[in-house]
Amino acid sequence: MTSSADLVPARPPRLAVDVVRAEVASPEFSRFLYTAVGGDWQWTERLPWSYAQWETFLAGGVETWVAWHRGTPAGYVELQAHQDGEVEITSFGLLPYAMGAGAGGHLLAAGTARAWDLHTRMEGREPTRRVWLHTCTLDGPVALRNYLARGYRVFDERLNEPGDEDTGSTPGPWPGARG
Repeated sequence: MTSSADLVPARPPRLAVDVVRAEVASPEFSRFLYTAVGGDWQWTERLPWSYAQWETFLAGGVETWVAWHRGTPAGYVELQAHQDGEVEITSFGLLPYAMGAGAGGHLLAAGTARAWDLHTRMEGREPTRRVWLHTCTLDGPVALRNYLARGYRVFDERLNEPGDEDTGSTPGPWPGARG
């Protein structure tokens, strides 16, 4: 997405959520969100990270925005500021109980809006000129459709080589939690 004007708002979700910034960079909370949302989708890249690695990552221009439903995390979007006004959505998704109720569109729209005004909260950052993310075949089945519906455009497509994706046992929160 190369303009904030490209952002298409989502319909109000059927599951009422409040999207709030996690203002304290907490490796414990970030790792919990990463495993709770990505566990059944084979998000394994950060699992071996030490506490210090999580601290370094979170201190490197990262904001975490959490969707809360009645005091319970429903999902999150993680923004990472890069050079030249680029912001990457490094993680995005919902906990299993929140899927299918429109919360994902709402959370993505809210997170994308926060990516566009990130420079107002991070000293020394220039205004955002591009917001981007990656997706793959191991993400949720409606992820790409949600991204396109919010105004993102496909920039590049690559096919994975056999063995590139980890399809082994899920790292958590519990194998098979989605069904």
